[in-house]
Amino acid sequence: MTFPLPNPLSQIPRHPLLYAHPSPLHPLPTLTKHFTRKTSQSKIQITLHTKREDQASPLASSGNKYRKLEYIIPDILSPTPKYGGLGSGPDRGSAAPPTSSVVTDPRPNSQNTTTSTTTSSNTKTKTTTLVTEGALQSNHTVQVAALARHLGLDAVVILHKATGGGWGASSDRRAFARTGNVQIARLLGADVRVVEGSSVAAAASKSASSTGPGASSAATQDTSGQHEPPEEKREDPVASTLHSLQHNEQKVPYWIPSGASLHPLGGLGYARCAFEIVAQEGHRQNQDLPDLNTNLHSISKANGNEKQRMDYIFVACGSGSTLGGLIAGFKLLEKMERESTSTTTRQQRPPRKIIGVLTSPTSPKSYHEERVLRFARQAAGLIGLDPLADITPADVRLEDRFVGTGYGVLDAETKAALETMARTEGVLVDPVYTAKVARAMMHWVRSGELEADWRCSFSGGLAEEEDDDDDDDDDGIQKSGPVNVLFIHTGGQSALSAYADVD
Repeated sequence: MTFPLPNPLSQIPRHPLLYAHPSPLHPLPTLTKHFTRKTSQSKIQITLHTKREDQASPLASSGNKYRKLEYIIPDILSPTPKYGGLGSGPDRGSAAPPTSSVVTDPRPNSQNTTTSTTTSSNTKTKTTTLVTEGALQSNHTVQVAALARHLGLDAVVILHKATGGGWGASSDRRAFARTGNVQIARLLGADVRVVEGSSVAAAASKSASSTGPGASSAATQDTSGQHEPPEEKREDPVASTLHSLQHNEQKVPYWIPSGASLHPLGGLGYARCAFEIVAQEGHRQNQDLPDLNTNLHSISKANGNEKQRMDYIFVACGSGSTLGGLIAGFKLLEKMERESTSTTTRQQRPPRKIIGVLTSPTSPKSYHEERVLRFARQAAGLIGLDPLADITPADVRLEDRFVGTGYGVLDAETKAALETMARTEGVLVDPVYTAKVARAMMHWVRSGELEADWRCSFSGGLAEEEDDDDDDDDDGIQKSGPVNVLFIHTGGQSALSAYADVD
């Protein structure tokens, strides 16, 4: 099952890793009843849903990184990739590969005749090795390892014990360093290299948060269980690994930044996902999806009352490009709707809100806001939007109240949310990302914040006085009625076995 995309998004090369049908989008009826019954006086009917990115791909540990990697693979497989080198500065982005006289053939034992005919007797044909990094229980590194198996390539995975606080806070550090995603990456054949410190990017972010605006005691808290040497005295394991692969092991490394966010193509997967969500709204999984490319009016229908529009979307914000890509994709959909429908037929509801739930207290909110805005604008420029005009800082909405005590640390409140999801809906979430997103969504509904925000949206952000008899405004816009909330499940359950305290 496919759905059309507009140009130029449809023209960007993509190597499918997902199932042919969209990842399931289904209601959470028990959870909805559990939280909305406590607000029985509410004038709106809230329904909770989830989009199951943990069921999006047949590859190991399905999750959000596969969508990002789909758009990076064509560059990986190119005989002349544009990216794959290590960028300068602490962000560790993906840059142009280093110049070399070696002609690369991405796949081992490939019959690439073009490459072989251009290879002289003084050069060698080498295969590509994927290199990435992450925290000890990183979901991203597992998905890169599975991608390498899928493509017939090798993978080197660099895992940092001290990134976040999961290892330091664990009641069984030995198990934390051997089970969960670490075990799976090794089973997938990756060359797993565990290093003691945190990543250079994480260390730089931590340093900035302790001195920059918005610094707090939570941001500077050391939950790693060890003290790191000053950054200038530490060897950079990524740079040394890339150098060794290229110069000592005669391989061609392709660097994929943590979370794939700092790759120039990293936001495209979730820009595309926005179109998938709109196509699914109001449609059962086994029905045909609307032709969004040739019948733009169907977008208006998807945003109005004829279909179940997702009014609030909660998603984890870690490295940032999942949220950034969604912002860009929905902005393109809004622009298409404005250009294809009249004012009278356009949806009479507030714009949908995409809320990124931060998962780490290491860096201040302003740091993440800048990153997400940058990723959203980068994706916007690739899919036909004006990055500066169409994407504004106001489009980046971050929720930072549920970060807990550390990245990867399972605090009591997050554990309770994890248990609630399992025991009401039979849905497993992970301790690092999705449990915190579920916790945020539950809080918004249970506390009445979501209803207050919904009603406030009709008044231009001004608080309204209670008026039991006034549920419509002067233009007939309905303030009461159904409100749909979507929790994007980005995967990660494969880390659960490393958390000995989850039972």
